[in-house]
Amino acid sequence: MAVINIKSLTDEKPRFVGGHRLCAGCNEGTIVRQVLLAAHEYDVVAFNATGCLEVTTSVYPYSSWGVPWLHEAFENTAAAASGAEAAYKALKRFGDIPEDKKIKFIAFAGDGGTYDIGLQALSGAMERGHSFLYVMLDNEAYMNTGIQRSSSTPEFAWTTTSPVGAAKVGKAQPKKNIVEIVAAHGIPYVATASPSHYVDLMTKVQKALSYEGPTFLAVYSNCNRGHRNDTGDSIKVSRMAVETNYWPLYEIENGKYHITFKPRNPKPIEDWLKLQGRFAHLMKSGNEDKVAELQQWVNSKWELLQKKEEFSNSL
Repeated sequence: MAVINIKSLTDEKPRFVGGHRLCAGCNEGTIVRQVLLAAHEYDVVAFNATGCLEVTTSVYPYSSWGVPWLHEAFENTAAAASGAEAAYKALKRFGDIPEDKKIKFIAFAGDGGTYDIGLQALSGAMERGHSFLYVMLDNEAYMNTGIQRSSSTPEFAWTTTSPVGAAKVGKAQPKKNIVEIVAAHGIPYVATASPSHYVDLMTKVQKALSYEGPTFLAVYSNCNRGHRNDTGDSIKVSRMAVETNYWPLYEIENGKYHITFKPRNPKPIEDWLKLQGRFAHLMKSGNEDKVAELQQWVNSKWELLQKKEEFSNSL
C-alpha cells in the first residue's frame, strides 16, 4: 500500500474535535484524530475502554466524537467490538444492511486495559478472527486512576505503586512485549506507531483497515503528568522514544516483519530518560548501572527485531 497522502486529507471533516478535557499536551487526542482521519473513507464505529480518553471526551452533554461511539469497561473493549462486528455481519446476511455498505470498527484502549485487564478479551477476539482494528494508547501506567504501574511500565520507572527510595529504584520488572503476544495469534496485521511520525502512523491505520480480520496498532502515547515532562514536550519525548530505539517502528504483515523507520544514528537511551521526571533518579550518581541495563535491553530488543525482519523476509 502507498504511503498516505496527508495533503489530500486537509479538507476532510474532523471526526474527533477539540473542547475535550484531556490534559494540556496529552498525546491521546492527537493520536485519535490521526487514526480517524486516516479512516476517512469508511463509516466508523468507535469503542473506548474506561480511561483518560473516555472520561475526558464524553462529559455529558458534550462529546468530541464525530462517529458512533461506545464506552466499555476496562476489561471488555475487544469483546464489545467483537459483538458489534458479529451483529453487523448478521444484519448483512439478513439484508438489513446493504451488502456494499462498509463499516469499520475501531477499538481504543490504554495499556492497563490491554496488557493487563483486557488481555483475555483481546486474545479471544484475535483467536476468533473478528474484523476490527484495536488501537492501544500506550502511556505505560494506569494514568487515569493515579499513575499506578502496569505491565507496560518500563523497568526502573517511578509510579505511585513503584516508588523510588532507599529500598527501591522504581519498577522492578521490564516492560511486557504486548506486540509479540498479539502477533502470536497469527492475525494479518500488527504494527507499532508514534504520533511524532504521523505519516507512518496514518499509513499503518489505512493498511490495517484494508484487511479482513483482526488488526492491532500499538501507539506510544506520552503522558506528561505520569512521565513528568513539560506539557509542550509530548511530541519531543515521543520522537526521542523512536530515535533511541526504545519504541521501534515496525509492522508484522502476514507474518513478515518490516521495520518502517531505522534511525541513521540511534541516540542513547539516556537522551529519552532525561526528558522525564519519572526517571530523574537514574540521572543521579550511583545509578549508572541501571541506565546501562536499560541500554542493553534496548540494544538486544533492536538486534532481535532486525534479525526477525531478515529471517521472515528470507522465507
